[in-house]
Amino acid sequence: MSGSASDLARRLADHADAVCREYLSNGRRIGNYWIVGDVRNASGRSLHVRLKTNARGHAGKWVDEATAEFGDLLDVIRESCGLVEFREVADEARRFLAMPRPQPRTHGAQHQPAAKRDSPDAARRLFAMSQPIAGTLAERYLAGRGIQSSTYERALRFHPGCYYRDFLTGETQTLPALIAAVTGLDGRITGIQRTWLDAAGNGKAHIVDPRRSLGHLLGNAIWLGFRPGAPVPMMAAGEGFETMASLRTVMPTLPVAAATSANHLAGLIFPRGCRRLYIAADADAAGRHGIQRLSQRAGEAGILTLTLRPQLGDFNDDLRHLGLDHLAAWLRDQLAPEDAYLLTPSG
Repeated sequence: MSGSASDLARRLADHADAVCREYLSNGRRIGNYWIVGDVRNASGRSLHVRLKTNARGHAGKWVDEATAEFGDLLDVIRESCGLVEFREVADEARRFLAMPRPQPRTHGAQHQPAAKRDSPDAARRLFAMSQPIAGTLAERYLAGRGIQSSTYERALRFHPGCYYRDFLTGETQTLPALIAAVTGLDGRITGIQRTWLDAAGNGKAHIVDPRRSLGHLLGNAIWLGFRPGAPVPMMAAGEGFETMASLRTVMPTLPVAAATSANHLAGLIFPRGCRRLYIAADADAAGRHGIQRLSQRAGEAGILTLTLRPQLGDFNDDLRHLGLDHLAAWLRDQLAPEDAYLLTPSG
């Protein structure tokens, strides 16, 4: 981060509460945190902005517990306003602060956002402590979602007592969880996604945010049906794990990547030899910018992209409510004609 950027971030942090009220207006203050859905000002409770510096951290720093993204208040202004160039972000920050343009400073490096310490190591440890999902509550959960062949996916494991902390109340508990590995193209685990489950087998656990990610996620994904290092001439990618696992249920030979969020989808690293990319969309517009950015990057890399759209909210909704055969028929017209062989109806 340049000196001028670090100075702006520091000045914004001095007015963190006011910045949040201006740019994250869909949130609210709870204790020393501003709570909102995400850095783009969606409603919800997964993003936490620290409002005052204390022993736990600096004012203005934020983390999204759903995606493991983090940053400072300049990032808040950039994302909430939809800005791209730093000049635009700086101008908006200066407008808010009603301050003249500062001269560049030389000591800004010390104010860089700190990386989440040991997150990939923690992810790898938790994955190693987990067990294969065959015969577990995790397999039962996925089967209830219509997702088949999950026991053969090496990225999926089960933990019978995974730690969960409610960030609003501070209360902690241990719950069973489906653990999905986030990996790079070399197969090395860089993060995980935890889906806490109801111990009685009734879907997800009845907690505020039953799904959270941990680790280094940008560029990486939950890969299903992928051999590290092998060329992948054709694949599918999308945000949600269950969306992509549903597509793999109906197209079991197609490698798929779940990027865990729209931002991470936009930054997905393409495997070697990729020539055709199917991008799974949801019915709402929340992830549209991720799809657009990924399509643009793929085009620049010479990769043909085609968008797959569900009939209902997402492809897991289609799979559960309409059935595998109906989903296969729905997808057939959206695939390139030469890829129709990928579909495997139940009949």
